[in-house]
Amino acid sequence: MSTSFQNIKGTFDILPDAYTDDGGTRVAPTAEWRYVERTVRDVMARYNLEEIRTPVLEPTDLVARGVGAGTDIVQKEMFAFERAGTNYVLRPEVTAPVVRSFLQHHLDQRGGVQKLFYIGPCFRAEQPQKGRYRQFHQFGIEILGTDDARADAETIAIMTAIYDALGISDTRLRINTLGTPDRREKYVEALREYLEPYADELSETSQRRLEANPLRVLDTKLEHEQKILQEAPQLIEYVSDESLAHYDRVKELLADLDVAYVEDPLLVRGLDYYTETTFELEGADLGAQSALAGGGRYDRLAEVLGSDEPVPATGFAAGMERLFLALDAAEADRPKGPAADVFIAALGEKAERWVFQTTQDLREAGLHVALDLKGRSLKAQMREANRQAADYTLIIGGNELDAEKATVKEMESGDQVEVPFDELTDYLTTKCDVDGA
Repeated sequence: MSTSFQNIKGTFDILPDAYTDDGGTRVAPTAEWRYVERTVRDVMARYNLEEIRTPVLEPTDLVARGVGAGTDIVQKEMFAFERAGTNYVLRPEVTAPVVRSFLQHHLDQRGGVQKLFYIGPCFRAEQPQKGRYRQFHQFGIEILGTDDARADAETIAIMTAIYDALGISDTRLRINTLGTPDRREKYVEALREYLEPYADELSETSQRRLEANPLRVLDTKLEHEQKILQEAPQLIEYVSDESLAHYDRVKELLADLDVAYVEDPLLVRGLDYYTETTFELEGADLGAQSALAGGGRYDRLAEVLGSDEPVPATGFAAGMERLFLALDAAEADRPKGPAADVFIAALGEKAERWVFQTTQDLREAGLHVALDLKGRSLKAQMREANRQAADYTLIIGGNELDAEKATVKEMESGDQVEVPFDELTDYLTTKCDVDGA
């Protein structure tokens, strides 16, 4: 079979089996996606977070304000369109939508600190490459309503706990402090003054960033630009005593939790709403594009989005596709696809009808049951039972119907027994260790 239609460049299908996409990247099967999502949810539950789900479609101005009009995301990477006089965007990230929802629905009135997590797709019109797509998937958290350093440390602890739970241990956590916006403006002026004499040596991207937002030059991965930055002024030299005290407290708390980190004075985040603590988790085996997750504090975002009062907040976001690359690099254990407890092979029309009804009864008892829906030969049905990795196969034909006994074959050993129809459910649920529904 073939079709003239293909998935859009920069997107991918998630199938029951793993496959390699056009860019040479392994796409994990649905069973692995469910396993990762389940692990994320389990860790979130341990840390007492609640799930929030926001639309993938948001007002363009929300993202432009929240992310920053001068960022690459807003300037070059948004899927934005206009319809009936309203401007929309497919969300490129989830923090601004979560804060929008927090303000719109007055979640602060629930009382206490709001600890929220999300899992879902995002969209950016960037050039696809290994682990980066135009539709990608993020998970993350937002802790809203406290400026306590413990919220920063717990955010980082949650992030690292997820990767630990998945068996990804060869990582490096980098942290820094951005201080407050007023102090950071003075640093930006000093950084621009330092970099301007080197402007002709900078890449086109860094020249553009030097003009629009010199902090983004610090993100460069180019070796000759990193050498230039070695003598650049450091942001921490411009941070207030209050911000330094907050940062020191975060580091103390991370040490209490045995969360290892390295301080990186050049670490900045690419979004305008970050203040104070910032951090990034890297995978050791992912090459130049090593970032797995990152985040920080963003106490100004609520006001940028129109709040009358500030809402102190911190959070992180992580890419699922990058996570799967790290799982592959770590050769971490992952589950195989679902296997059937029982496959029922039918011989003849009467047997097919009996099997169709009995399959439903066994499923209601909690068993995972598969059957043939094509009327194939016994040999073909047994091949299907092997493909389904069934633990047991029932063979039902005219003789079995007359005797009201099923032939039950244990697939691993090949042993066969006859089981009366009225004892079949109890026999199979016991053998398959299934609690009756």
